[in-house]
Amino acid sequence: MATAILQQPGTTAGKTPAAKPKTKPNRSFIHGLATNKKALVGMAVMAVFIGLALLAPVLFPGDPSRITAMASLEPDADHWLGTTAKGQDVLALTVHGARSSLLVGLTVGFASTFIGILVGLASAYFGRFIDEALSLVTNVFLLLPGLPLLVILAAFLPPGLGTVILVLIVTGWAGSARVLRSQALSIRSKDFVAAAVVSGERAGRIMFREILPNMASIVMGTLLACVIYGIGAQAGLEFLGLGDVSTVSWGNNLFWAGNEGALLTGSWWVFVPSGVCIALVAFALALINYAVDEVTNPRLRKIKAPKPATVETPATTERSAAK
Repeated sequence: MATAILQQPGTTAGKTPAAKPKTKPNRSFIHGLATNKKALVGMAVMAVFIGLALLAPVLFPGDPSRITAMASLEPDADHWLGTTAKGQDVLALTVHGARSSLLVGLTVGFASTFIGILVGLASAYFGRFIDEALSLVTNVFLLLPGLPLLVILAAFLPPGLGTVILVLIVTGWAGSARVLRSQALSIRSKDFVAAAVVSGERAGRIMFREILPNMASIVMGTLLACVIYGIGAQAGLEFLGLGDVSTVSWGNNLFWAGNEGALLTGSWWVFVPSGVCIALVAFALALINYAVDEVTNPRLRKIKAPKPATVETPATTERSAAK
């Protein structure tokens, strides 16, 4: 008669103990975004809009504001999104409007984030008088009401795309500077930063080689938020008639739709496309922002529970050994 084999709990006859589930190593930032559904959807939507903006002169050559058909035509086979009250093709205006709106949004986003990085790092690293002076300037811009300041600056400066970009950068950098300063302050107190200071590293190298790389996630989130702000604020300014009405953009499309009474006449196809484009771009950037948070924040990652290991009881082991 086969004798039962004494086993430790969690082991089986003739088998090694059940191995613990292996934990996956930390994936790279790019690989994490490439496997995140939110990031993939957001980047796909942004790729479509960027592609349309780049191909706009090829898809609709010439001046998109020229009159090509009868006024206020509903969408049909010749004009997929209908025409405006002047007889302009709405689809051509929408596609060409992506060039101006995305250019302003990306320029404002990168410039505001860059200024925020400089102010936040300098304020957190040097401290004392420099921190107090930069914090005072930042607080002044934060306390100023955003929309009235935008209206005043845009009204007194010469009209043009450069003026809109300048106004949005001046009014949009303070929030990012405040967020980045808080993150830089927490990293400034770390041991590796103190070691770099003691070793005689230059201030610029410590800020941009030691502190800034550890702020990659918050910098990315700030950049995306600034791009959304730039696109939305430009559309708001131009809708109020404070932009350059001679340029074709989503905000100016909404401005002319309001002036020409598209809402009163029920010509929904004139203003809906530009509004939907603004909403889709903001939604896509927000999805990418959420994905960055999930990739960089371990608390937001979805960890799959390991399958429970099968454990055989002594009675089961005796029956299998007897066979």
